[in-house]
Amino acid sequence: MTTQSDASVLLDSTGGVGWITLNRPEVYNALNTDMAERLLDAVIRCDEDDTIPYGARFLKTLTVSLHAAIATIAYMSKPVVMAVNGAAAGAGFSLALAGDLVLAADNARFTVAYTAIGLAPDGSSTFTLPRLVGPKRAFELMCTNRPLSADEAKALGLVNQVCPKAEFSQRAREFAADLARGPTAALGYAKRLVTLSAQGSLETQMEHEHRAIAACGRTADFREGTDAFIAKRPPEFQGR
Repeated sequence: MTTQSDASVLLDSTGGVGWITLNRPEVYNALNTDMAERLLDAVIRCDEDDTIPYGARFLKTLTVSLHAAIATIAYMSKPVVMAVNGAAAGAGFSLALAGDLVLAADNARFTVAYTAIGLAPDGSSTFTLPRLVGPKRAFELMCTNRPLSADEAKALGLVNQVCPKAEFSQRAREFAADLARGPTAALGYAKRLVTLSAQGSLETQMEHEHRAIAACGRTADFREGTDAFIAKRPPEFQGR
């Protein structure tokens, strides 16, 4: 059991001032996972006034972790497939939208849900949803929390494929396996280009494309792809 005095980060509030002390002198306060987590908690406690309900502190801590996961999904060079079987509400809805590709069982239901319990939407949903369905429809879904069937979500562009529930697990695994057998380096560049497309001008985007396609042209997968095309055989990509 770690006591307060043994903790890697100490917090003391005196006279309206919050004092945060890094407490690993034996290793010159080198940062580790425990210290990083305790430091975050201490900073959030300082940020939240004592008169504010504990829920605010809890939500801030929770969303930092959720946002870090979603940012990692967004910026990793690998395609991320979300497989939704059942309800995706609140953070589950946000997480589903964060995927590069979304598969849904035909029993899946999607709803923003946040405002139904008095919370503002979170988990990047206010970024992704307006870009997928437009700002007015996004705001309507945030206001009404109207549940969407899998087919409705597909029609709105939130879902790529809808599969029968009985086959869903197998179909999702096969879909992911097919992606893994593909030219994953090129898929990673394509993912990055799609992400960048909302941020710059046409000329800037074409420069990104120019650099990406040149980088792909140096890969073994490109050589294999062209050899396979000429030989009229299926390519065997290696992801490099």
